Amino acid sequence: MTTKKFIISGGGTGGHIYPAIAIANELKNKFPDAEFLFVGAKDKMEMQKVPQAGYKIKGLWIAGLQRKLTLKNALFPFKLLSSLWNSWMILRKFKPDVVIGTGGFASGAVLKVANFLKIPTVVQEQNSYPGITNKLLAKKASSICVAYENLERFFPKDKIKLTGNPVRQDLIGVETKREEAIAHYNLDESKKTVLILGGSLGARRINQLISKELDFFLENNIQVIWQCGKLYHEQYQSQSSANVQVVSFIDRMDLVYAAADFVISRSGASSVSELCIIGKPTIFIPSPNVAEDHQTKNAKAICDKNGAILIRESELDNEFETIFKDLISNEEKQKELSQNIKKLALPNATKDIVDEIVKLLNR
Repeated sequence: MTTKKFIISGGGTGGHIYPAIAIANELKNKFPDAEFLFVGAKDKMEMQKVPQAGYKIKGLWIAGLQRKLTLKNALFPFKLLSSLWNSWMILRKFKPDVVIGTGGFASGAVLKVANFLKIPTVVQEQNSYPGITNKLLAKKASSICVAYENLERFFPKDKIKLTGNPVRQDLIGVETKREEAIAHYNLDESKKTVLILGGSLGARRINQLISKELDFFLENNIQVIWQCGKLYHEQYQSQSSANVQVVSFIDRMDLVYAAADFVISRSGASSVSELCIIGKPTIFIPSPNVAEDHQTKNAKAICDKNGAILIRESELDNEFETIFKDLISNEEKQKELSQNIKKLALPNATKDIVDEIVKLLNR
C-alpha cells in the first residue's frame, strides 16, 4: 500500500489552525505512515502552532486585502502571484493525495492550484456565513464540510456534508469533571460561577463590561473566571480577588467549562462549536470587527433555535444587567437554553471529516 500524503492549509487565527491540526491528528490515527505538510502564511501564528503540534509547515507570502487604502493593498497582487507560484512548486514536489483547506488566505492559494492540478480538495467551512476564500473555492472543491445547515445558497448542494467543526476531544463528557474543576480553580461550591471568554488575545469591549460589572456579579453571589486575553492582562489583573480570577489564557478548557454555570463569550466558530457540546447557558457578545460579520451570524444561528442569548456590543450598557439577572433567576430558562444548544452539537466532526477524505482516497 502506497504511503498517503496530505497537504493541510489553514491559518491566520486559532479558529482556522485548531481544526486543521485536529484533522491531521485524526488522519494520522487512521494512516500512521502518512506524510503531512502544512502550508500557512509566513508571518501568522500557524508558523509557531503547527510545529508545536509536531508537523512540518511551509509559509507563503500572502495576506488579505485591508479595508482601508494602504501600502499593503498595493502589494496584494504581487503576494497573490507569489503565493500561487509557491503553491504550485510545493504541490508538484510533495504530490499529495488530497489537499484540505480550513480557511485563511494561504489555504485559498493552495486549494486554487490543487484544483487546477486536478488533485482532490476538501474545504472545511467553520462559519454559518462563508468567507470569500471558501466561496471562490467551492465550485471546484471535491467535498465541502460545513458546521451549519442551509449553506446551499453559497455552495453546490451535492458537495455539502454537515459534519460540524472539530473540537477538543477532552470536552466530551466534561460533566463528569465537575469536582476536579472546582478543586482546580479553588471555587466555592455554594456559589454559581460565570466564565468570561474573549478569545486568546482578548476582547476590549467585553473586558470593559466585566470590569464595570464585577460588583454586580458579587452582589448576586456569583464568582467569576475572567479570561481577559494576553493584550489586556496587565490592565485588569489588579481586579483579581477571592471571588474573581483574572487570567490571560486558559490551558485546561475542559475543567473551566466543567466549573462554569454560565458562559459569556465571543462567537467565533470554534467557541460556538465547543459551547454546543458543553451545553451551559450562554450569552454571546459577537465581535463586530470580523469579516462579513461572521460572529453575529454564528450567534444568530444558535439564538434563532433558542439555544443561547445574543447581546450586541452596542446594547451592552442598557441591556446586560437586566438580561443576566433574568437568566440567573430563571432556572426554567437555563434548562431550556442548555437543552436547545446541546441539540445543535456535532461531537463527531473530526471523524466525519476524515471519513469524507477517505472517500476521496478510495475514488
